[in-house]
Amino acid sequence: MDKKVAKERIEHLKKTINHHRYLYHVLDRQEISDAALDSLKKELFDLEQEFPEFITSDSPTQRIGGKPLKQFKKVRHEKLMLSFNDAFSEQDMKNWLERVENYLGYPVISENLPLRKVSRRPSGHGSERSEESEVESQAASASLRRETASFREVSLSAPFYCELKIDGLAIELVYEDGIFIQGSTRGDGIIGEDVTQNLKTVEAIPLKLENLKTKKLIIRGEVFLTKKEFERINKEQVKKGDKIYANPRNIAAGSIRQLDPKITASRKLDSFQYDIATDLGQKNHQKEHQILKSLGFKINSNNKSAKSLEEIFEFRNYWEKHRDKLPYEIDGVVVIINDNKTFEDAGVVGKAPRASIAYKFSPKEATTIIEDIKIQVGRTGTLTPVAILKPIELGGIRISHATLHNFDQIKRLGVKIGDTVVVSRAGDVIPQINKVLKDLRSGKEKEFKIPTRCPIDESKVVVEGAIYRCSNKDCGARNRESLRHFVSRSAFDIRGLGGKIVDRFLDEGLISDAADIFSIEEGDIAVLERFGEKSAQNIISEIKSRKIVDLSRFIYGLGILHIGEETALLLAKQVSSIKYQVSSPLQVLNILKSFSLEKFQEIPDVGPRIAESIYNWLRSKHNIELLEKLEKAGVQIKSIKYQASSIKLKGKTFVLTGSLESMSREQAKEKIRGFGGDMSESVSKKTDYVVAGSDPGSKYDKAKRLGVKIINEQEFLNLIKP
Repeated sequence: MDKKVAKERIEHLKKTINHHRYLYHVLDRQEISDAALDSLKKELFDLEQEFPEFITSDSPTQRIGGKPLKQFKKVRHEKLMLSFNDAFSEQDMKNWLERVENYLGYPVISENLPLRKVSRRPSGHGSERSEESEVESQAASASLRRETASFREVSLSAPFYCELKIDGLAIELVYEDGIFIQGSTRGDGIIGEDVTQNLKTVEAIPLKLENLKTKKLIIRGEVFLTKKEFERINKEQVKKGDKIYANPRNIAAGSIRQLDPKITASRKLDSFQYDIATDLGQKNHQKEHQILKSLGFKINSNNKSAKSLEEIFEFRNYWEKHRDKLPYEIDGVVVIINDNKTFEDAGVVGKAPRASIAYKFSPKEATTIIEDIKIQVGRTGTLTPVAILKPIELGGIRISHATLHNFDQIKRLGVKIGDTVVVSRAGDVIPQINKVLKDLRSGKEKEFKIPTRCPIDESKVVVEGAIYRCSNKDCGARNRESLRHFVSRSAFDIRGLGGKIVDRFLDEGLISDAADIFSIEEGDIAVLERFGEKSAQNIISEIKSRKIVDLSRFIYGLGILHIGEETALLLAKQVSSIKYQVSSPLQVLNILKSFSLEKFQEIPDVGPRIAESIYNWLRSKHNIELLEKLEKAGVQIKSIKYQASSIKLKGKTFVLTGSLESMSREQAKEKIRGFGGDMSESVSKKTDYVVAGSDPGSKYDKAKRLGVKIINEQEFLNLIKP
């Protein structure tokens, strides 16, 4: 076959294959079998391999192409990609519409058109009008009629448009001159990730649009996995002995973010498009769906308009009962004010458009057992009860915590430790307990006693209405700081838990002390707004990787008053000198508890005040319980033989102050320890050298007063030469 004939054949094949793609994905019908279509694709592929100069980016063969990526590029959306606020009841929907109408200043329902007031200049003679004012009045009336007619033209269509809320991943598609050039995830609504190669593997997404009259077109939609494909993939996972996936959305989201598009292609994803970000003259959202279909995009044929809230309720309730018949998962319906002008006028609240809302289905429920009720102390000292559950799957997510809101709810529900309870999850919030199944009680259940003392510092609990609070105003803040200290880089170094995340977990009742960090389940995090399952996996993975910790880091992380990094290292050396193979928190406790106050003071850099602080901490019931919980949570200690490579500086104590040019402070400390020297955090008469870099602090002044030898950086470098 010569080049001319090959080119013509390739173009015919592309056109025919795209035609059948449109029939199947958009019109839901077939003219030829799957096998026949596969044969056409194979012929096209073979021709393109023979004549590679005729391969174009819009060819059906390019749906699976390109080498695996090292990472995804970032993409800035031209218009914000917004998410939706949620509603869970008819009253929520009524409240939503009322808020929108109050903001707009006129009713949304078409029977009550927003007739705008037109001011008329009053005549100076009672009911009589001057000729001039009559002309003005007629002109104003004509203007009003034009405004009303223009609005009525739009409002003749239903005021609402309802869409099935697909449980998938939001995407944006960009076309230039009809060619698909870029696909991206929503990301944070402003910046997403470029997943063009992966989206090209989705057959429902056209690579080329015919008869497009605009230079650039931006489309929004959803990528999802069908139930059938979900089952097929999980069967393969079982055969391979791999972990099965929790739900289709996980696979869809993970597939789109695969660096190898061939893996994405193997998942056979599907896609609906539902929004046009480009102005094509569309007056309402319903029209956008019609335009999308005419351009060759796959739209959801179950979507429909609604004239009233009652029709919305009917639509939502129907699909809640019949969603199992759908080939894909849905978790509610999206309700949008149909008129685009009204939609734009309503604006945005937070990260959601005011004129649309996700009307979710009833919360999913499950039963489990309350294994314990713990008290969480918030940042303001408020005490909140949180149920520790026997872990369960709820809506495809494994959870182990549920909120009890307050102590009054425990009384109202009659909750006991050991009870079997009904737990529900409503949206992105921690699951809640709805009911106690008292018929299942065995008699071994325990009454929960409202504490009279704060579990953090044992201060008296005061009652302020329905709120129970620690009487120590600093308690909540101190607990928060101790948790932040525990996960800090110099302690357990749990880098996935920044300060803000620790605060969030504290406020949500997921943690009340450091040991709770190691008992959190992925699902406990995934249900929180703005987290999701991927971030939950990352955080849990990071936490698990930090269960084994160096002895000195462990001691420092406990947050004992006056114990800094250097003192923690000295204590670790003492523990290791007694028993090198230390592996558990309780072993550390028992060894250090055997020390008397005098023995602590024999340790370099440990004076009476520090010794007393360590001694008292080790005898606190609260602290002993914390160490027991850490051991039960699986925290292990990695023993290190604190042995210097040289004894050149043995018996010498150093203090660092100011900045060094040749090395970091941490590197300087390692050098000193490597030569057998000791570090101290404060200057005393026992200090042998103060190393002063640029801009030294108060330690420099104290060294001068005490007559301690001060050396500069060069002198220090000479001292540590091998």
